[in-house]
Amino acid sequence: MRTIFILFNLLITIHLAAQQWEFIKERDGIKIYTRKEKGSPLKSFKGVMEVHSTMKIIGTVVGNVKNFDWWDDDIRKIDVLAHVENVYSQYYLIYDVPWPLMDRDLCVDARVTIDPVTGTKVILARPLPDVIPEDPGIIRIKNYWQKWNLQPLNDGMIRLTLEGFVDPGGIVPAWLYNMVITDTPLNLMREVKKRVELPKK
Repeated sequence: MRTIFILFNLLITIHLAAQQWEFIKERDGIKIYTRKEKGSPLKSFKGVMEVHSTMKIIGTVVGNVKNFDWWDDDIRKIDVLAHVENVYSQYYLIYDVPWPLMDRDLCVDARVTIDPVTGTKVILARPLPDVIPEDPGIIRIKNYWQKWNLQPLNDGMIRLTLEGFVDPGGIVPAWLYNMVITDTPLNLMREVKKRVELPKK
């Protein structure tokens, strides 16, 4: 019985260790982490930063699908399917992928929750199935999630955390994906910081 108990604890420890974020680097006040995504050879990412701003200003940028010009240079099309402010957004986008790889598309359902006590805002995006027919010339991204966490702190500071995972589908080597995945949150959060940060008095 004692041996079984030890083995059980060992398995729990290994499982929890596999779920822990590994610090990769820090640039421009943005800390980047990765971890192995459960059931996939690919990794998920996390970026954390603090900015001097307001929730209202950040809300005009983060999670606002109607203000998407800064999102990604590789997005060649985006259609807003539905939008209710601070409730949910649904949209469809196409990524322009360099030849010889095929372009990717993605249908997204993003849901917003706001803690009435702390004011923390969470935007969780997941795939939206069976809305836009698949194009045989484009690979549909079906395994995807992204979460923004906006947490008010003291002295006008707000902590922004971005977590996410995307399996691009098709033929993309896992080692190549994992090598560049840290650029995704870093570039995105740099753009957010540039647009929302207020000068400190």
